Amino acid sequence: MVFYVIRRILQAIPVLIGTTFLIYFLVFAMPGDPVAALFGDKQPNAELLKALREQYHLNEPFIVQYLYYLRDVVTGNFGTSFSGQSVNAVLADTIPVTARLALMAVIIEMIVGVAIGLVAGLRKGKLFDLSSLVVSLLFLSVPIFVIAFIGQFGLGFKLGLFPTTVGADASIPRLLLPAIVLAASLVAVNIRLTRGSVIETLGNDFVRTAFSKGLSRGRVIRVHVLRNSLIPVTTQLGADFGILLVGATVTEGIFNVPGVGQTLYQAIIRGERPTVVSFVTVMVLFYLVVNIVIDLVYAVLDPRIRYVK
Repeated sequence: MVFYVIRRILQAIPVLIGTTFLIYFLVFAMPGDPVAALFGDKQPNAELLKALREQYHLNEPFIVQYLYYLRDVVTGNFGTSFSGQSVNAVLADTIPVTARLALMAVIIEMIVGVAIGLVAGLRKGKLFDLSSLVVSLLFLSVPIFVIAFIGQFGLGFKLGLFPTTVGADASIPRLLLPAIVLAASLVAVNIRLTRGSVIETLGNDFVRTAFSKGLSRGRVIRVHVLRNSLIPVTTQLGADFGILLVGATVTEGIFNVPGVGQTLYQAIIRGERPTVVSFVTVMVLFYLVVNIVIDLVYAVLDPRIRYVK
């Protein structure tokens, strides 16, 4: 197991270098002068422009700029935005909020999706199964911003069950409604995935053997069916967590959540290229870590999976 983790970490290094290079190229190779754009319609002093370009290495060739950035990433310093704010400080303020929101959404998705999908798979072709398929199709068809506005108006304004906006106080109670909205768009996929996996597992020989040995239905479902059915679901949950870390921009904007999505959107609008590159780089690191963790969880869920040298 230890050698497998080391090997996966070594494999992640070229992936990180390749993705950061591509991201840096796409952001900084765009036409226009990002420093001059900070001053808008005003005409800045030529010496000031030159000093700022030297400070951010914009007067250097592209590959040199990237190497400077890669050095800063390795040392844990994501630099300073063009507005003079530390990118590390911005990351420290926003990532915990979005991570908390994403984790809450994934937990809701896991509990609701696995529970409904399990029952639907065990009752294949019956009323509950057909109803769950219709409801999941409905949620898959509705855009996330529509679900957000319905949740905000119905559960927030009309029923008063949740705060309608988050604001600076990004506590768990205030993040609950945005988390439910995010989970609603993902639960549908989880229900269908769990249902299909349960139906497939029920047809395996080891399940029939377990029943023939006289094991109780509850034990067979809990130990043999559910445990083996969770392998593809685990992959989906891990991918969803990574997606939510960077893809919750719309929901964060509607509920005024001071997280990664809203901050990244504002950075793109203002042309804060160092902030954009640093945020996306951190998201890539999250993806790599999540993928390694998912692979390790496989061995826990399925004893047939063993990692060797």
